[in-house]
Amino acid sequence: MKKNLLREVRAVLPAEVNLAQVDIWFQDEMRIGQRGTQTRLWARKGTRPRVVRQQLLESAYIFGAVCAERDTAVGLVLPNADTQTMAHHLQAISAAVPEGRYAVVLLNRAGWHTTTKLPRLPNLTLLPLPTGSPELNPTEQVWQQLRDRSLANRCYDSYEQIVDVCCDAWNAFTQIPGAILSLCTRAWANPSITDGML
Repeated sequence: MKKNLLREVRAVLPAEVNLAQVDIWFQDEMRIGQRGTQTRLWARKGTRPRVVRQQLLESAYIFGAVCAERDTAVGLVLPNADTQTMAHHLQAISAAVPEGRYAVVLLNRAGWHTTTKLPRLPNLTLLPLPTGSPELNPTEQVWQQLRDRSLANRCYDSYEQIVDVCCDAWNAFTQIPGAILSLCTRAWANPSITDGML
């Protein structure tokens, strides 16, 4: 994928779209809920801190997409990960693409990403990443940042609290100037840098 990205992007672009108009976006989703994740804690040497872990099943999904070149992101907190919620997220990404620009959205091959039931939007195209390659998707690092800073080692009283905490964590991270640019930039995924490589 790294070596052939421009070739693959050109293959999925509509004929009227110039490569100079293209922005590369990465998309993924993460489940957050009452049966959450645990992460490392600072503690006095020689002690073992205790962390409460719930066994309930309420959860929500953060759908996130990042465009490192523009240092921007689009996120939604939704109750499920399915075709309908994916369609909502694609519409939100489409609305965030500046006038005159075109988005190629790189994502994994989850069933709700590859279904033909997703809407066709005039300013974006989906491009699946190779199977079993989460390391190519920088949104994985975004999820790790959110867990480490805000979402791990927590208990939630209700679905509404899960949604509120997810929104707060996403907004706090994406409002840091340069956070997306520094964490999600991949030289191989920047058309202006890699255009001369083919």
